[in-house]
Amino acid sequence: MKYWKYYLLALLVIIIDQLSKWAVHTYMQPGMAGEISLFGDWGKLHYTLNPGMAFGVELPPPYGKILLTSFRLVAMVGISYYIYKLWQRRAAPGFIACVALILGGAVGNLVDSIFYGIIYDNAPFGVPTPWFHGQVIDMLFVDFPDGFFPISWPLVGGKVIPDFPIFNIADSCIFIGVVLILLNQNRFFAEEHAANQVAEDAEVPRRDAETPEVV
Repeated sequence: MKYWKYYLLALLVIIIDQLSKWAVHTYMQPGMAGEISLFGDWGKLHYTLNPGMAFGVELPPPYGKILLTSFRLVAMVGISYYIYKLWQRRAAPGFIACVALILGGAVGNLVDSIFYGIIYDNAPFGVPTPWFHGQVIDMLFVDFPDGFFPISWPLVGGKVIPDFPIFNIADSCIFIGVVLILLNQNRFFAEEHAANQVAEDAEVPRRDAETPEVV
């Protein structure tokens, strides 16, 4: 599999993510007024804006968001290069595909941060510039029933069941990529080790043939 096909996978994630966000912004109202049920009462579309990182965590204003977006930009470049190096090392195709999913998700949210303050005018009030201050559009909502954890459960017993964070396609692809790597690391890295061993075994005879015999 050529290395550019992994970048095409990341590009597909970006396109699907951005189309979903465009559709939500164009056709849905923010908040509960625009909620759309997908799977009964627990799977919904819910248009909301996330000004920071995962779970709404933010860095201190006024330049925290610029710092966060710059970090995401550097990470995107690093992951892109990492995919190419993995391909050169003949890493397991499944592992590289998972990294491509993570790359696509990271770029999808990066586009929001850089451009949405201009395109959708959704930068928070008072920011120094709408560039790099766009808010990420989230819409996928798993609505767990309200209630309390059973008293018998350790640590969380008796506490209120928190609402599940609202997320998007980009977040989903990052999560799926990470989980697949964790679940398949033995197979992924066993294949990489085997491929490296085959390459080393093929290299040894070639080196021996190039070494002149000493009399």
